[in-house]
Order: sequence, then C-alpha cells, then structure tokens
Amino acid sequence: MTIDISIIIPIHNGEKWINNCMKSIANQTIFRTLTKVEIVVFNDGSNDNTDEFLQRWGQYFKGREINFLITGSEHPKGVGAAKNGAVRLSSGLYLCFQDIDDSMHPDRILLQWNYARFNNNTLIGSKVTRTPINSTPRFVRWANTLEPFQLKQQIYLSYGPTILMPTWFCHRSVYNNVGGFVETGQGTPEDLIFFYTHIDRGGELHRVDKELVNYTYHKCSTTFSISRKAIQLIQLHRLENIVLSQWKQFTVWNAGKSGRKFVRSLSPNIQKKVIGFCDVDKKKIGSVIELYCPKQRKVIIKLPVVHFTEAKLPIIICMKLDLTNGEFERNLQSLNLIEGKDYYLFG
Repeated sequence: MTIDISIIIPIHNGEKWINNCMKSIANQTIFRTLTKVEIVVFNDGSNDNTDEFLQRWGQYFKGREINFLITGSEHPKGVGAAKNGAVRLSSGLYLCFQDIDDSMHPDRILLQWNYARFNNNTLIGSKVTRTPINSTPRFVRWANTLEPFQLKQQIYLSYGPTILMPTWFCHRSVYNNVGGFVETGQGTPEDLIFFYTHIDRGGELHRVDKELVNYTYHKCSTTFSISRKAIQLIQLHRLENIVLSQWKQFTVWNAGKSGRKFVRSLSPNIQKKVIGFCDVDKKKIGSVIELYCPKQRKVIIKLPVVHFTEAKLPIIICMKLDLTNGEFERNLQSLNLIEGKDYYLFG
C-alpha cells in the first residue's frame, strides 16, 4: 500500500499527553478522503507508561486499518535522533511533524497537504492556539501575525523559527535536502538548525493562516532544555555570514544592555563595521559608549549615540517587540524603512 502522509512523533515520557494527542489525530478530516496516512512513533527511552499507551493506540488505529508503527531506543538519544528514527521507518511522500504534548485541530493535515501537493519545496506551518490560554501572548501574537515576507526576515529573534516546529508539514524531499536533524542531543536547537539549512538551500516557507495546532506550554517542554545562549550563537553566526558580511557599516538600535551585548558578541572583523548606536533615551543621546573587554583589559570600541531619526542605514535592531505599548513600533514605522534591506531585528 502506497502511503501519502506519515505523521512523525518523537516521544520521551509522554504518558500524560498521549491520549489527547492521539484523539486529535484520530479526528482528522483527512481520513474521510482516500488519502493513505500512517502514524510513526519513536519512543526515545521512556521510563514511564508510554509504551503501554502506545500499544493501546496501535490496536485502535489497526482496527481502523491505519498503520501505526513504533520504533525507539532503550536510552534517550534526543529529539533530533528521535525524529530521524521515525522518518527512517516511515514511507509517506509527505511528513507531518507532531509533538506528543500538542494536539491537532481537525483540518490540520488536510489543509497543509492541500498546499504541500503543489509546493514540494516548502516548509509549511500554521497559526497556533496556546494551552494554557494566554500563557505566552506575545509569542503567539508574533507567530500568528507575521506577514508572508517576514517569514524569511524575522529569523534572528529569540522566538526561533518563524514557522513554528510543532506545525511543520513538508514533502519528504524537503527533509532529504536538509539531511535530517542534527543528533547532538539535549540542549541543541535542532529545529532552528534545520530551518536555517532549509532556507540556505533554497527552500520556501508558508504558513496556513488558520489555527491548526494547539501548542502546549509547560515547564517540562524540550524548549526549556535549550539555553538562550546556544540559540543566540547560532543566530549570530548566520547573521554575520549572510547579512553583516555584506554590509560596509551599520548602526545598532539600542544603546542599552541588549545593544551593547550584541556589539561585544560580534567577531572582530564585523565589530569594526559598527559606526554607532541609536536610541530614544535623552540621557544616552549625544554620549559616547566605551565597551570594555575584561579579557583584554582594555576598551575595545568607542561608539557615539544618536537619536534614532539620525541613524545611518542599515540598522540592526536589538529591541524586543510588543513591550512598549506600540511606541517602538511606531518609531520604527515613522522611518519608512524596508525590513530585510534597511534593517534586521535581532534578539
């Protein structure tokens, strides 16, 4: 039997979430069509009752003539290895990635598959709902309201990929072109690395503008095992290689802690291209900021601070979004700049 879609599910100690997740899969409207769908689970060294729950659901889906395949490892290998292991066992032409602690809205697979069939080089996501409600309102607002052109531009923010990993759907060739997920274990942002590689190899991005995945927020989430520093190092490396290496000079918006940290983090050759800070703080404007390096025991760079309206382009903006009642966003909009050309957001 030819399989059209494989649902890829990595699990580590997922007994708390399995029933809710599997019920949402069972209720998919795609099953009302002639499309052939399989479910492939990688049990990544679980030591709770995950296997027992999976066996029960395997019997349930078998009764509906839906393939339910289980593979895994006795000892945890990490999310990247678990996803790769499930993909290797799968046979679908399209891959639907699903986290066990999340659930699908009924039309998720059908709507994403309908787009993917005509866009085989595209990593496809969707809008999300969040459980508990309002647990991360700024994050959800950002992810759900990005304009299509911003999907490849706002990729240096702490939020991570603009197409949220729990919503990913793609043709198998997208996965093959990237080469799968890195398998360096806990603490590695394997989704961000995959996302960047996909873009760098000519891949496209698309978000189905409907809330198709309920994204769960909890303290045991894999997200919390990845440090902000690890993410930022990868983001900074790509920003330098793809963007800053092409610029002759640039300004950093934010003369405060975030902006100064950004400048200190730059490689020496890129750091020399920074011509100053810009800000709205009257106390900072007109001053000169000296950045001191404890290791070298000397001031490594001196940078003037100007009002944001006087900043020389291009600009790297080290400001958090949606935190100043719209003041920052209005200031930025007043300059009539083009995102991805005149400025990029970082941090």
